[in-house]
Amino acid sequence: ERRPETDLRGAFHDREGHLRPARKHIERLDVGGRPVDIRLGTWLDNTRRRAGKLTPERRAELDRLGMRW
Repeated sequence: ERRPETDLRGAFHDREGHLRPARKHIERLDVGGRPVDIRLGTWLDNTRRRAGKLTPERRAELDRLGMRW
């Protein structure tokens, strides 16, 4: 199952060319015709802090997008 963060990470990376948004960065996602704000910067920062708990597949996905650990 794909999570909204997966699409947002890819969209942010495609648009900005990196995966290093400011911690307070918010992306807006359209979910069922409704705008939903996702705290992408916070999510990525928390993911970095919990890197040891990620599955190898998840970490590889982030590595492909240029995740800065």
